[in-house]
Amino acid sequence: MKQINFSPHQRVLADNRFRDLVGGAIWATLPHPVRRRFGHRLTGGTSVVYQGNVTVMRMSPAGWVLAQLARCIGGPLPFDTSCVRQPAVVAVTEDCAGCGQFWIRQYGRAAGFPQVIHSSKRFAGPTGVEEYIGAGIGMALRVRADPSGLYFESDHYFLQLGRRKLRLPSWLRPGRLTIAHQDRGRAQFLFSLTLRSRLFGELIHQEALFHDTEDPTWTTQSFGH
Repeated sequence: MKQINFSPHQRVLADNRFRDLVGGAIWATLPHPVRRRFGHRLTGGTSVVYQGNVTVMRMSPAGWVLAQLARCIGGPLPFDTSCVRQPAVVAVTEDCAGCGQFWIRQYGRAAGFPQVIHSSKRFAGPTGVEEYIGAGIGMALRVRADPSGLYFESDHYFLQLGRRKLRLPSWLRPGRLTIAHQDRGRAQFLFSLTLRSRLFGELIHQEALFHDTEDPTWTTQSFGH
């Protein structure tokens, strides 16, 4: 379900930042719902909330260790396989100071508080967009598109110290990260995250199905409950 909270001073503006990253011709091949979600800029504190369920969660032993270690810098990776069939929520707001967007993802767990992952996408750097995950750690992303959706792939990782960005050497990189936003029709989209290492293969893979409109026919049974 999509929820936008407006005040009289809040506006939604057209936004070409993602379109410019993939090019106008390729952008035009994307499904209209994807262009709508990534083609506007929120102002005045407006937020968009998407609700759904986690449908797939895989984690190798090496991936589990990495996810637990990453909790020391804010927990940017899903770390609990019990999140499957649990509710998931994504909230997006504009990062006015950082010229980007704040993304907050909340994943339910079988027990205990939900895991909350926060990051900031900023339109900067050599690839045109970077994602900051905390403790000065970030990654440059390359964006590509096809008729099914948008894909964000890690190009390199870096440590920001003041205005300087130091690229992390290959032995400190956790692996190649791919995040996909694929349209599924019926106002649904699939969010997936895959982290793959050259040495260990697939470390983490998560999928969540979200819904972005009011639809009285949509219930939790749509996710297999």
